[in-house]
Amino acid sequence: MNSATSPTETPPPPGNDGRSAVSGKAVRPGDRIFLGLSRGSGIALLVIMAAIAVFLTYRSVLAISGDKANFFTTLDWNATGMEPKFGIAVLAFGTVVSSVVAMVIAVPVAVGIALFISHYAPRKLSSPLGYVIDLLAAVPSIIYGLWGALFLVPHLTGLYSWLDSYLGWTGIFSYGGGAARSLFTVGILLAIMVLPIVTSVSREVFLQVPRMHEEAALALGATRWEVIRMSVLPFGRSGVISASMLGLGRALGETMAVATVLSPSFLINTSLLDPGGGTFAQNIASKFSEADSFGQDALIASGLVLFVITLLVNGAARLIIARRKEYSGAAA
Repeated sequence: MNSATSPTETPPPPGNDGRSAVSGKAVRPGDRIFLGLSRGSGIALLVIMAAIAVFLTYRSVLAISGDKANFFTTLDWNATGMEPKFGIAVLAFGTVVSSVVAMVIAVPVAVGIALFISHYAPRKLSSPLGYVIDLLAAVPSIIYGLWGALFLVPHLTGLYSWLDSYLGWTGIFSYGGGAARSLFTVGILLAIMVLPIVTSVSREVFLQVPRMHEEAALALGATRWEVIRMSVLPFGRSGVISASMLGLGRALGETMAVATVLSPSFLINTSLLDPGGGTFAQNIASKFSEADSFGQDALIASGLVLFVITLLVNGAARLIIARRKEYSGAAA
């Protein structure tokens, strides 16, 4: 009988990763322990997320069940008293608008800084600049909030007047005077806060571009910008999307900085420069300590909406990245 088909043949040795070459299962004790820890960590994360969702859903049902509130369309927030009336219309509008303003400002600037650090700046400049960008991500949000309230707000009136002069006819940038404590100011502050996150991730993605791709483009006579446009940006597009979603996640859930700068009011303003507005996180932080049991349930219900929005945003980002990979694989 051929030795290749002999029933007494010894099993093949495990591969370099500690797994059997046939079954793919870990056979070394260390690999089994690591596999168990990795699997347990993944299961624990799913359990924690499910527990959070169940807790938020249970407390939310207590608040919005029955005829106590028209939760999704009511503009007021009065979750105390015998006849509570509260809704998330203003909070959803303020959260989405301020986050969109932040991403519109932050993403182009962050991508430009990342490209400068990775492809334009000399090494003596790129390393310190990258360190400063990383350091900005470690600044506590309350520091950003104090800086925004004491420095940014007083110095934005000139910009508001300029926007009103040239773009006030749109209705979005009409300015009637007063303190610049508006959703647009919050958006600028959030853009500064998410800038280090988007920049750091984008920079690392751009540094992973295969050197041969860039050298091939240069050999064909491409300029530096053409190399970036044809090689770097297409390669790093999914990474930039991931970085943007990370920044958007922080913008959606930012609390202390927004609460310090924004003048809360339950009005949906057509102009971004009008004072007032509110966000989910800011409203929860400012009202949770003074709320009764029912009021806390109502605030938790608004937190559940923010939780769902964050999950949807991250899920959409994963779908976009997956489609980009499928498209890239098909093109290759």
